[in-house]
Amino acid sequence: MAISISRLVIPVYLHFRIDSALEGHNAAPGSGYPAVVRSRLIVSLLLLLLVPGFISLRKGEEFHGHPIDTLRSTAVSSHVKWLKQASTSRSLEEAVKNYEARYGLAPPPGFGEWYNYATKRNSTIIDDFDSIHNDLLPFWTISPQEIRLRTWELTSNPWNGVFPLKVRAGKIDLGPNRLPTHRWMMEGVQALIQPFAEHLPDMDLALNLNDESRVAVEWEELQVMIQSSAKQFSRLAPTNNTWSLNRADQWRDPFEETTTTSEIFEDHSFTTSFDRYTARTCPPSSRARRDPVVDKNWNLTGDVCHQPDLANLHGFFLSPAAFKTTRKLVPVFSQSRAPGYNDILYPSAWNYMDKVKYEPSDAHPDPPYDEKKTCLFWRGGTTEGFSHDGAWKGMVRQRLVWLTNSTHRVHSNLLLSPTHDKQSLIVTDTSTIPPADLPATDISIVEDIVRCAGSDCDEQAGLFALVGRVDFQDHWQYKYLFDLDGAGYSGRFISFLQSRSVPFKTALFHEWYRSRLTPWLHFVPLDLRLHDVYSTLAYFAGLTTTTNKQGRRNRLHAAPHHQEGEYIATQGRHWANKVLRKEDMEIYMFRLLLELGRLTDDRREELGFIV
Repeated sequence: MAISISRLVIPVYLHFRIDSALEGHNAAPGSGYPAVVRSRLIVSLLLLLLVPGFISLRKGEEFHGHPIDTLRSTAVSSHVKWLKQASTSRSLEEAVKNYEARYGLAPPPGFGEWYNYATKRNSTIIDDFDSIHNDLLPFWTISPQEIRLRTWELTSNPWNGVFPLKVRAGKIDLGPNRLPTHRWMMEGVQALIQPFAEHLPDMDLALNLNDESRVAVEWEELQVMIQSSAKQFSRLAPTNNTWSLNRADQWRDPFEETTTTSEIFEDHSFTTSFDRYTARTCPPSSRARRDPVVDKNWNLTGDVCHQPDLANLHGFFLSPAAFKTTRKLVPVFSQSRAPGYNDILYPSAWNYMDKVKYEPSDAHPDPPYDEKKTCLFWRGGTTEGFSHDGAWKGMVRQRLVWLTNSTHRVHSNLLLSPTHDKQSLIVTDTSTIPPADLPATDISIVEDIVRCAGSDCDEQAGLFALVGRVDFQDHWQYKYLFDLDGAGYSGRFISFLQSRSVPFKTALFHEWYRSRLTPWLHFVPLDLRLHDVYSTLAYFAGLTTTTNKQGRRNRLHAAPHHQEGEYIATQGRHWANKVLRKEDMEIYMFRLLLELGRLTDDRREELGFIV
């Protein structure tokens, strides 16, 4: 039907029942839902049909175009605005002034070496490192001695799953007895730091070896820390540009293991995490705090505080496989984190060490965009969380496979572009369209069902048609590549950006480069609920069909937007090769460790870079 509605925010108000496998919005089938949300759970939410952004239609007004056209146009102007403020400095003196104006204090010692390192490597970004500032800001309320002690407490007990990296006199020591399964990660971080280690003060790092987030400080406590930290900056009086001479003696040996029970972390693996930790990182006025999740229902797409229904729609919230977490502010370095968590982000060794790599060849070429298959492609495992008591039915990966492969008529909104003879947008339901007419997808789980217990393993094995693994370089033959979280961040996304294909991305977890990328310009964002998959895919791939609803046949046609898809693929590829290089990872880590060096120096109030 055509839509022309008074002040309709194309987000549609949906009521849907989670306990019905075939009636739920993209919920996987079965005799029940996870225990935490089972039994006539009504989810009420204001969903964006296309996210992020709202498109408003006035009564009697016809919309000449598709909402994605508006979102793409807005993305270009947003990116230009961001880039203008991210890299205005043209000299060291300007960089120092911009730093002081931006963050309210002088840069740390070593900033001159960092600036030279960044400019020699043609860094596009010089000024905007807000993510580092925000990650470390609360730690200004903790004394240097206490930060060092907490680092040792994290790393000295192997049970914590947090392992040390020691920097002394420009040398990096990984220590003995590292877990063989994670040796690559430790060596990757060592390789990441080594090029600039000579400029670092002596320090220890506490690296999270798990995929899952570890630090969730309650909102009220964090706000007090942030406000107190900001006030401290006005009292700083930088007079010294050199580190303390006795720093090595101030750090307790991180390789000195203890056998005491950890008092920092609690182990809640295989249990729901949202109410216990995530909700407490939200403001008291948020829905996550006001309303019990069990009774309820980019940018907003990952804002769990105001969308608590997401507690039932991701493996990290439903049943994380490894979840040792604390509400105490401790300096844990993680490769990604969920919204609200306080882990310190750093560039992933997985990407730096090319564990997956964009590497087309004659055998596996990356053809021009118009020669690729018009198909949305994904392969992966059931690694998002550990499934028991039906928890898999809410996990994003399994819901995506069910949505795109089910022989049942899965209900999902479909928004189609206007045509030359119909100027209004067309809204229909995928259940009215023959499956063969829907845009092509090739989405499957590979090899075996993993991370499950009891009947959950058999249910998934019986429902999903498992396929063999493919060479990673086979991805490039498809126009659209779906990127999903696993237990943590996705290690594929940078490679997808580097290709000539368009990345479709849905994600809960944040990484170090999040602010550098602009949705709808560098990639296509999708909601964690997956209600927008077919509308978005139909915009790019097009659709022609005849619907049959209650005996009424209606021919629908939506022209493809191949040029727009190629534009996003090209912009993402170009930008990734400018700001997500290995050199950019080094530049980010260098600056992060200088900031940590100041935080852990006993004379930090008098330290500051002086031109």
